[in-house]
Amino acid sequence: MIDALVQPFQFPFMQNAFWIALIVAPPAALLSCFLVLKGWALMGDAVSHAVLPGIVLAWLAGLPLLLGAFAAGLGAALMTGWLADNSRIKRDTAMGVVFSGMFAAGIVLFTAIPTEMHLDHILFGNMLGVGRQDLLTSAAIAGPVTLILALKWRDLMLHAFDPAQAQVSGLPTRILHYGLLAMLALTIVATLSSVGLILAIGLLIAPGAIAFLLARSFGAMLILATVICLAAMILGVWTSFHLDSAPAPTVILILTGMFLLAFLYRTIRARTA
Repeated sequence: MIDALVQPFQFPFMQNAFWIALIVAPPAALLSCFLVLKGWALMGDAVSHAVLPGIVLAWLAGLPLLLGAFAAGLGAALMTGWLADNSRIKRDTAMGVVFSGMFAAGIVLFTAIPTEMHLDHILFGNMLGVGRQDLLTSAAIAGPVTLILALKWRDLMLHAFDPAQAQVSGLPTRILHYGLLAMLALTIVATLSSVGLILAIGLLIAPGAIAFLLARSFGAMLILATVICLAAMILGVWTSFHLDSAPAPTVILILTGMFLLAFLYRTIRARTA
């Protein structure tokens, strides 16, 4: 039993997978709470899909792929806001149009231009192939994002819950709005090498959704979401070793199971109260 428990930690590639899980879980979990509170779940989906053309264009220009991913993700978020503010269409419709168009453009560019990149690694990540440089890059992004969210969570909470009250209170609402979008794009870039574009959506929604069902205050929701995300990431990587499955989808399955359990618990508690 003890051998099965510690065996995954004996391999360097598994050690890196555990490290990247510990690095990307906190910012993703904290952001998921704000996305759930603001009703921005689809925004995480939009930004994660929209970074693909930025990655391909950055490769063609000889620039860091992460720089292209960040620029494309932030550009998609800003374009969505501009369309929603300057047309009759709703924000969720604008998101759908922007992210599907940019994702399609990325696929066309990727298939039309020969590259050395592997599309499945970009879309679904490659936690078992994470190297030292990936760890350092993700840590350099995840650390500041986590620190900012931890220090400014009350301001961001007020802006997410009641933007008008936040503006009356003298908070820099425009900075908070675009700062949150920038941190969303940065977090997706940080998770790029581990869980990929598509599975990043799960990390940016599920922890906050689970914590929302269980916590009674937003502060508790932030802490609970972080603990849930860390536990799911570590358990998912460990389980994938013994099941011989891909770590990232295993993590998302565990988060989905946690959400269903939280939903059942909340439903039963509401009926027996």
